[in-house]
Amino acid sequence: MVFLGSFQTLSICKDAAGIAGNISALVLFVSPVPTFRRIIRNESTEQFSGLPYIYALLNCIICAWYGSPLISSDNLSVTTVNSVGAVFQIVYIILFIIYAEKTEKVRVIGLLLAVLGIFAVIVIGSLLIIDLDVRHVAIGFLSSASLVSMLASPLFIINLVIKTRSVEFMPFYLSLSTFLMSTSFLLYGIFSFDPFIYAPNGIGTVLAIIQLVLFSYYKNASRDNSVVPLLVSHDMINGKTWAAVEEGRLSSS
Repeated sequence: MVFLGSFQTLSICKDAAGIAGNISALVLFVSPVPTFRRIIRNESTEQFSGLPYIYALLNCIICAWYGSPLISSDNLSVTTVNSVGAVFQIVYIILFIIYAEKTEKVRVIGLLLAVLGIFAVIVIGSLLIIDLDVRHVAIGFLSSASLVSMLASPLFIINLVIKTRSVEFMPFYLSLSTFLMSTSFLLYGIFSFDPFIYAPNGIGTVLAIIQLVLFSYYKNASRDNSVVPLLVSHDMINGKTWAAVEEGRLSSS
């Protein structure tokens, strides 16, 4: 009875963490909306890059595949959050293609097709692995690597904040949402004893904490008239705006 009670408590905690992670991730998914309102209003993608949305889409679909019943058991929250994230990324990419210049339009379409091709190879390749444990581990490592690569993007922002002593390009609510989402899925992974979930989200939690600390330290030095709704990387210093995607950090598995 004690064991059964502990198992039920663990299951409730896991479900609660998964729901919290989904809610926090939704905030990140909608964060580029102001940017795309600006793009639609100006009928131009200006200097924004479509690459972050491509990377985020790849991350979302890989992590959603990891959470599916064909790969792992009882990871519905991972599949739902990343499936929703993939839909958002596809919408953003379509809007970007519509308003981008011809050369950028062709480039983004090519990358989108490449991502879909890569995912098709991953799905077919994983289904050819008969041993379910081997399949789970293989896709688990792949999803973790994908998520960690996306979570590493804030390192550019952290470097930019320290160099400029300004958090203009690191909106507080995005960093806070990332912290809440990463922490939620960190707990979700711990409660489900899944290192492919808690390890990458543990890294995301640490990076989000660093951002919140930097925001607190440098917030008074930031300009109040920032109009760029997405974060930009160190490339902006050289005159090129890189729309680093918060929803990319978001894709959680």
